[in-house]
Amino acid sequence: MSGYWKDAEATGETLREGWLRTGDVGVLDADGYLTLLDRSKDVIITGGSNVYPREVEEVLQAHPGVAEVSVIGEPDPEWGERVVAFVVSESWASVDGEELDRHCLAHLARFKRPKAYHFLVSLPKNDYGKVLKNTLRRVEPGRAAHPDQA
Repeated sequence: MSGYWKDAEATGETLREGWLRTGDVGVLDADGYLTLLDRSKDVIITGGSNVYPREVEEVLQAHPGVAEVSVIGEPDPEWGERVVAFVVSESWASVDGEELDRHCLAHLARFKRPKAYHFLVSLPKNDYGKVLKNTLRRVEPGRAAHPDQA
């Protein structure tokens, strides 16, 4: 890649000293295998600890009443950020935040569990099907509708 089309600032942030910085966070195991954990810009720092949204999403997705989920960090005056989950329930399920909280506490460290659950009709996605976390960050607390619906 030689750069972003007509975007010198984005090119400068991404290409540094001959390296393409993707923003992916990963770990190498003893055998040299790379496991991608998440994107660095999506890592939630709460109380000085890192929470990878993907880990929380995988736990919530394992709940039978959850069709889709996306997790973001929301500013918190005491902890820096707090973990927030946006959930689309299965059409037949009547899942609530308390039930999902119990599920998370059984599978995650307490500090990684979401502090809030927002239930949406659907997750906002781009044309490629990728969840638009920036759109989720603009959802008003307590609003239980698609962020693009008035």
